[in-house]
Amino acid sequence: MPAPALRYHRFGSPLNVLHLEPRSDGPLARELMRVRMRCAPVNPSDLIPIAGAYRHRITPPLVAGHEGVGVVTEAYGPWQALEGRRVLPLRGPGTWQQSLDCNPELAIPVPDDIPDHVAARAWINPMTAMTMLQRWPVEGCDVLLTAAGSNCARLLAQWALCCGARSVTGICRSDHHREALTAMGVNVLDQKDHAAIDAAAARARRIFDAAGGRLADRLLAGMAPDGVFITYGLLSGVPISPHHMDARIRHFHLRDHIAGLDRYQWQESFKTLWALLRDIEMPATRDFRLTDWRQALIWHDRHPEVKPMLILS
Repeated sequence: MPAPALRYHRFGSPLNVLHLEPRSDGPLARELMRVRMRCAPVNPSDLIPIAGAYRHRITPPLVAGHEGVGVVTEAYGPWQALEGRRVLPLRGPGTWQQSLDCNPELAIPVPDDIPDHVAARAWINPMTAMTMLQRWPVEGCDVLLTAAGSNCARLLAQWALCCGARSVTGICRSDHHREALTAMGVNVLDQKDHAAIDAAAARARRIFDAAGGRLADRLLAGMAPDGVFITYGLLSGVPISPHHMDARIRHFHLRDHIAGLDRYQWQESFKTLWALLRDIEMPATRDFRLTDWRQALIWHDRHPEVKPMLILS
């Protein structure tokens, strides 16, 4: 029976170019593992490539989606031990489909006590936050976050405090996330409160920026000389001004980090992540059937405080 997949054949607005198409499973290649997907989140990192931001690296037609959790239905050799187990089928085919074949050496087994809605989101944001805090330790530092309501920034905030940060301040565009962030111990600033932002930048020893643009320029202009500015996103769509580029800036790209990991390091990194994710607060989710994917994308744009989750089987 054909298993549907959300595929795009050209770049453009996801609502316009994504189509739910049947895809039949043929015989499984011996070097692969077959996974029946259970659920997958809708992330900005899933939608940005569809719009064509990485057209120099990817070529449609492609199935959308980077994260998700599923159950192994078929495997060969030593991987047969995973049949019936949940895994994250990462770094392979798109995850917004009911069935996919993946490289078993890159699939991540999921511990029994990790719920599906956590496992499905256990890669991109958690690994980004964990790795940045490992590279640029925050113990004893005043930490400043932009786009503080984003999933990655929320993880950074919680883990930074656990790692001994003296304080964590988050800058938000709206009040949607203020209550949740305050409950985590974050001092929340409105993006228009320039005086408070300037004062926070002057105190900060670590600034984690996912916005870029004018806000990043302002923070760099007011940042202490011994501070470190880590840029890991560009939600504003505007790069940091060359006038403010200096030795304090560090760039982090998850794809560069994982490219440097061997298979053993890749698997071991998740052992640390599972331990961290057991005691963390993640944003609430709302379930959407795969056939209701349009509503899920619309929800993603209108309700940033609740993560849409595609239920795939």
